[in-house]
Amino acid sequence: MAMTKKLLICFHDKCFDGASSAAFFTRLYRARIDAQAEISYRGLVHRAGQLFDENLFIGDENAIVDFKYSSSDRLTWWFDHHQSAFLSEADAEHFRRDQSGKKFYDVGFRSCTKLLAHVAATHFDFLPHDLDELVYWADLIDGAQFPDAESAVGMKDPATQLMLVIEGTQDPDFVPRLIPELASRPLAEIAAGPQIRKEIERLRGKHLEWIDIIRSRGELKNGVLFFDVSDRKREGFNKFIPYYLFPGAVYTVSISDTPQRIKIAVGSSPWRSVTNPVSLATICERYGGGGHAKVAAISLPPGELEKARRVAREIVEELRSGFSS
Repeated sequence: MAMTKKLLICFHDKCFDGASSAAFFTRLYRARIDAQAEISYRGLVHRAGQLFDENLFIGDENAIVDFKYSSSDRLTWWFDHHQSAFLSEADAEHFRRDQSGKKFYDVGFRSCTKLLAHVAATHFDFLPHDLDELVYWADLIDGAQFPDAESAVGMKDPATQLMLVIEGTQDPDFVPRLIPELASRPLAEIAAGPQIRKEIERLRGKHLEWIDIIRSRGELKNGVLFFDVSDRKREGFNKFIPYYLFPGAVYTVSISDTPQRIKIAVGSSPWRSVTNPVSLATICERYGGGGHAKVAAISLPPGELEKARRVAREIVEELRSGFSS
């Protein structure tokens, strides 16, 4: 009797687009590759140093969605849309030489979920219209296409409520449990479940706390907002809060600290435009980070808070000098 194939899907953790990408690929794989496969999920976060260890890819097939490339021979599938998708030029060259037809990269997509939907339709003739809602919201959230900051911060839609939980949960198994739900049920139905509802209400209180903290600590000058929340010892605040509180901010730079990493987040307002925008990914790449042109980050090892503060201030001054000049 044939053995059941095991598929591991690695996804960008604490990210609505990452979870949605994993859900969409689950459906694509079951529909076009193997309906009986045993699928498991593992969240990946950016950290200083090597992102992939040799024991990561434990499946018969292994996929990465919405996260950096690995040149491991064990990686079967890959989908990403970040400017800083490759850890090295060698990895980029490895991807360019790939002939499998199972690895896809396009920075022209605002979300990895939308990229996956495009690949599914054009390469696999797979158009699951029941996932149109998921694709829409992943693209809106990851592409920061909200009509205004209040819509992004107000948490009135099931999708933004689920975003709150995905970004704020401290349970490492929560999102892997949620992904099959995202792949098979409407967002409103998922968000209405009693366990999810309880977590949403708990994190809504944390969300309001973050609003108060960022309001009290934000330093806005020359269109650049800086705040340091490293003493809170956690991440997970809504990235649109700064623009809701400080509408004059064009760019934001912030520092957070957790046992896993120190993070410098660098973002730009979706509701403000500048004549000559800078690429935030390019700035962060200088310090070992990366991301998109409009939102990027740097991860440093735990214990390097003073270095993080120095780096953050350098970026703040660079961005502010661009306005003052």
